Amino acid sequence: QIVLSESGGGSVETGGSLRLTCVASRPMYCVGWFRQAPDQEREGVASYEIGRSPTPYAVSMKGRVTISEDNAKNTVYLDMTKLQPEDSGVYYCAALERGNRYSCLTPNLRWRADYWGQGTQVTVSS
Repeated sequence: QIVLSESGGGSVETGGSLRLTCVASRPMYCVGWFRQAPDQEREGVASYEIGRSPTPYAVSMKGRVTISEDNAKNTVYLDMTKLQPEDSGVYYCAALERGNRYSCLTPNLRWRADYWGQGTQVTVSS
């Protein structure tokens, strides 16, 4: 059974930074990050075609996030900077076991992911 484990969430002040970590129990084709605020739909933030490159960042956090991988550790990171209160929510990582670059784009990964993590809470205070 594949397991995705997220960590790194927490509480920060406006303008602060956080690094989220997603560890998969085995290699994946694609890993992405999503977030969900209360009473909001889950939205994509960034995704990474493992061993290749990130897909285009979502507009909502573009310029403030960087997704990266450590392939040897089956780990994907999401570095977030200049955080704002509207960035608060539960951040989830999702993984696709097999696919292509199109399926790794966050709007597609949201529906095609094979696995989801349990989520990690990010709270940004003003």
